[in-house]
Amino acid sequence: MTALLEVEDLRVAYGKIEAVKGVSFTVEQGKVTTLIGTNGAGKTTTLRTLSGLLRPTSGKVLFDGQAIDTVPAHRIVALGLAHSPEGRHIFPRMTIEENLLLGAFLRRDAAGIAADVDRACTLFPILAERRKQAAGTLSGGEQQMLAMGRALMSRPKLLMLDEPSMGLSPLMMQKIMATIVELKAAGTTILLVEQNAQAALSLSDRAYVMTTGRITLSGTGAELLHDESVRRQYLGED
Repeated sequence: MTALLEVEDLRVAYGKIEAVKGVSFTVEQGKVTTLIGTNGAGKTTTLRTLSGLLRPTSGKVLFDGQAIDTVPAHRIVALGLAHSPEGRHIFPRMTIEENLLLGAFLRRDAAGIAADVDRACTLFPILAERRKQAAGTLSGGEQQMLAMGRALMSRPKLLMLDEPSMGLSPLMMQKIMATIVELKAAGTTILLVEQNAQAALSLSDRAYVMTTGRITLSGTGAELLHDESVRRQYLGED
């Protein structure tokens, strides 16, 4: 398969503190790739750097064959890389529909935008039921659905999801994971950062373990799911 995203020796620092220390990995077209690791491992910093919100101190990021490590964030979105951030960051006083439309701020195809709003509402029926309602009235899980729907509004080639199940009930977490499977089946390439290692590895084609800013282990999702060290550290097994 063709690598849609190639990250080579990526280093990112906050002042004098290096948070990402020479990370290299690839995301293949049409696949789900997962980064797992403890809090502070550098996963969110990596995603924020890939989306242009942070600048690397060194390293190379190629997206669809183009170097993007110095490209502004809004241009990265235009190239086809969308980021649904940790914490959702929806606009609570705006309606659900208005939040979705913000995800298409670079587009000018009114008919296509309207169709994609309808698609998001089909993917997440609760959004359709409350389309004109203020987004702040949604539950945490419903806000996560909105954040994912908003990211999809740019019609991304690659969708990055940062901790989509954080703080959600088991039932809502299952719905989010089922949606990721559905998106993959529709051809969406996904880079997933997820605290629930069991769920993430179960649906991943490729996975990487990050530890204190470095990739320490990689393999297929199934391989890492059965790796003794992963099972002990991330799945709570002895």
